Amino acid sequence: MLATLTDSPFDDPNWVFEDKFDGFRMVSEILGGRVVLYSRNGKIISHSYVEVAKALEGVKADAVIDGELVAIGKDGVSHFQLLQNALRHEAKLLYCAFDLMFADGEDLRALPLLERKKRLKALLPRHKLIAFSNHRKGNGTKFFAEAELRHLEGIMAKRADSPYASGRRTADWLKVKTAQRQEVVIAGFTAPRRTRPFFGALVLAIRDDDAWRYIGHVGTGFSHQVLEELHRKLVRLKTAKSPFPGKVKDERVTTWVRPSLVAEVKFAEWTSKGELRQPVYLGLRSDKNAKDVVREKKWSRK
Repeated sequence: MLATLTDSPFDDPNWVFEDKFDGFRMVSEILGGRVVLYSRNGKIISHSYVEVAKALEGVKADAVIDGELVAIGKDGVSHFQLLQNALRHEAKLLYCAFDLMFADGEDLRALPLLERKKRLKALLPRHKLIAFSNHRKGNGTKFFAEAELRHLEGIMAKRADSPYASGRRTADWLKVKTAQRQEVVIAGFTAPRRTRPFFGALVLAIRDDDAWRYIGHVGTGFSHQVLEELHRKLVRLKTAKSPFPGKVKDERVTTWVRPSLVAEVKFAEWTSKGELRQPVYLGLRSDKNAKDVVREKKWSRK
């Protein structure tokens, strides 16, 4: 079940509000004590997060759980950038469970959200790598203000009686972000400048109908290690042809790549030309398919 971006927080007694975790979606299937972890696009990722899978063996039922895998920083807040270090065991992982789809062979998706969350809380083991996503009823405006003070990515708003709509993006789950972020596809990279090694900036694209649309370059947000690792991935994808129907900035110094790597950026605003203003690179997303990356549009409840 996917959430829809909305324009502002709100108060409603029929809704509950949760932290919006800054990580990536992970579904856990527990059957006979054996755990399989799936990314949002259905890839099995258990081998990458063995410690989390081991912790979920303590779930007190056969179950399918929905949640977010996050990396916690020294400030106690989840940061998407830290997930890039998780596979090198340089970050503290936490699986934040927020929904329960199946338990002991019973399909729970038609039950109200609050009933599913109640059952989920009862079967989760006490473990340092697992957390239950708590919620607050009604007062989303105050909760959002607290999220801003805590420097969180935002909040989730969910209709308290909503069923679980598998594979659908609905208005029963809404996300309210404290800063603008966008998933992007890397279409190329420019030559390095001055003292920076490997590359200068990334050429960014999104899917628009059946074509790739240029939305700008990002040249900030990279550590030396990220520059090196990302360049290693990009050179394997080199291609001679631009994926765009027209010319874009800095083509003369651009190396094109097959548009398959998905990243996330934060930015100030969209320009009138449909490009990102002041984008900052946050990291790669292995849980998204490139052809599913489109411009995220806000939905208003009004």
